[in-house]
Amino acid sequence: MRTSDFDYELPEELIAQAPADPRDSCRLLVLHREDGRIEHRRFYEVGEFLEPGDLLVANRTRVLPARLVGRKPTGGVAETLLLRRREDLDPLGCTWECLVHPGKRLRQGARIEYRAGGLLAPQNAEVVLAAEVVDFVEGSRGGRLVRFEPRGGRTLDEAVHAVGHVPLPPYITDYEGDPEKYQTVYAMNEEHSAAAPTAGLHFTPELIQSLRERGVNWAEVELEVGIDTFRLVEEDDPTQHVIHTERYHVPEQVVEAVKATKAAHHRVVAVGTTSVRSLESAWDHKTETLVARENATTNLFLMPGSEFHVVDAMITNFHVPRSTLMMLVSAFASRDQIMDAYAEAIAQRYRMLSFGDAMLIL
Repeated sequence: MRTSDFDYELPEELIAQAPADPRDSCRLLVLHREDGRIEHRRFYEVGEFLEPGDLLVANRTRVLPARLVGRKPTGGVAETLLLRRREDLDPLGCTWECLVHPGKRLRQGARIEYRAGGLLAPQNAEVVLAAEVVDFVEGSRGGRLVRFEPRGGRTLDEAVHAVGHVPLPPYITDYEGDPEKYQTVYAMNEEHSAAAPTAGLHFTPELIQSLRERGVNWAEVELEVGIDTFRLVEEDDPTQHVIHTERYHVPEQVVEAVKATKAAHHRVVAVGTTSVRSLESAWDHKTETLVARENATTNLFLMPGSEFHVVDAMITNFHVPRSTLMMLVSAFASRDQIMDAYAEAIAQRYRMLSFGDAMLIL
């Protein structure tokens, strides 16, 4: 197995630059693992492939306005992307792991100031938030520890909301629409993620209600999605890749819902790869059962050869070539089935990646 096994030619014009409107009008490629059969449908028809008693498990995380653009004392532009709050280093919660740009010029001791309005703010505008780069993050790819100082009597969250923007993936270059379209309709109020659980973007409240009326059950976990989800695997041997660590929560009621679903011989259908990783990370190999997890961390790397103990079917988007997510879906189906499905999707001009169309793997 090589990383190149999960590569494919992605036409740039197929990378979706805006979400479908309405959300559930996007296309849906249905892949049947049993025989490799492919169907082309619309997402609002997903209920036709679900049975009463099946359990949909979605990731309810919400994206925080994690992209901060400010200036250094010299006047140069500096960009910061919030990844993870490091409460273990700072009980006040003002120190974060971040990605910074330009990285070579933002070394230890560098300071940044952020004004409401970002780069469009006048030079005499109030500084809402200040920051200092305090250290490198050991073992990361260019990560920094950054200590933030909210100004004007604000809390850090208030300051971040005053200056921050929702961080769209780097391949979405010209979206100027409603940033709420990069949030799921069922997202929680608290904001913890640097990226959206994009398979959930296709659901509308009306679709969820119609599925409930069909007897399909609904449960929610939380996994705080990190920006590393967009990064490619650079090692030729994917087993040498160190996957990012993310915080996740699987409540007791979800565990009970999964157990009841399995006992009734129905299916657990994960909405997105983040829900897959949450459920499979909560599997206890010693007791061979699903257990509740609260504020746990996972670096579970699912690739061909991995076993799935909880998830029976999956809703997902089309992923970046050579990514850990391509390896995950290739583990759930097979590498050949996934590559055939992607070739078919490209031939049929599906819209790809975060704002793109969806796939249901049965």
